[in-house]
Amino acid sequence: MKYIKITALVLVVLFGLFYFFGMPYLREKTKKISPEKVASYTFKGAELTVTYSAPFKKDREIFGALVPYGEVWRTGANEPTTFTTSKTVQVIDKELPPGTYSLWTVPNKDSWQVIFNTEVPDWGVTLISGGKDTTRDPAKDLVTVQVPTTRLDQPVDQFSITFGQEEQFYLSMAWDTTKINVPISISPNE
Repeated sequence: MKYIKITALVLVVLFGLFYFFGMPYLREKTKKISPEKVASYTFKGAELTVTYSAPFKKDREIFGALVPYGEVWRTGANEPTTFTTSKTVQVIDKELPPGTYSLWTVPNKDSWQVIFNTEVPDWGVTLISGGKDTTRDPAKDLVTVQVPTTRLDQPVDQFSITFGQEEQFYLSMAWDTTKINVPISISPNE
């Protein structure tokens, strides 16, 4: 019985050390490799902000290799990417109320699923899976849309998320030779 108590105490201490010292250290180190970026835009009175960590290509094949096709991606590195809106917006034809959402994607060669989830986990992938499995809870998905990909002539070295406007206002994501534009508009109910 005494052995079990000592073992439990040692495990609690080790977990505490990792949680309070190891995790902050790992986060600081990974931010040097994939720095945190923020894209902000005011669109028709709506304050829009995306916070994400931007990994570099580093001569790697990205989509279909490092980021597998058909699997949920945390859309960047480190913590999950977040999307914040101060007003109700429409993502294509689906309403997204004011709030902060985790932003996940499922890349494929010709199109991507873009998922806005009501839960924002501490980290984008599980440590137990070695980074293979995401921390996304599908039951918390609020809006999911499908958008086509565009092939770029010149590769983008660092993953980027920006806002832009051509004939339509959009949220754009680009890395390597792939780009997507997610149409966004202000909800008519706003």
